Amino acid sequence: MAQPPKLIVVMAFSRSDEGELVPAFEPVQFDTEERALRSARSLAGQHVGVLAWSREADPNIGEYGPPAVLFQSGEVPDME
Repeated sequence: MAQPPKLIVVMAFSRSDEGELVPAFEPVQFDTEERALRSARSLAGQHVGVLAWSREADPNIGEYGPPAVLFQSGEVPDME
């Protein structure tokens, strides 16, 4: 049986002038966890926080599994 499609995302965070945690840029989607991890590690020294996560996803039918953290560095918001 084929592996279900997987959504793999890297996000980076900065602080606003008011001190709030905000996305540094739009979330970036990757084809593999390895590429996402390389990107997240390289961003870790440049931002207040970095998060790489994945989850099984089938956007065609609107089904998404629970997120799994692949990499976390610094301050990141709670995943909902």
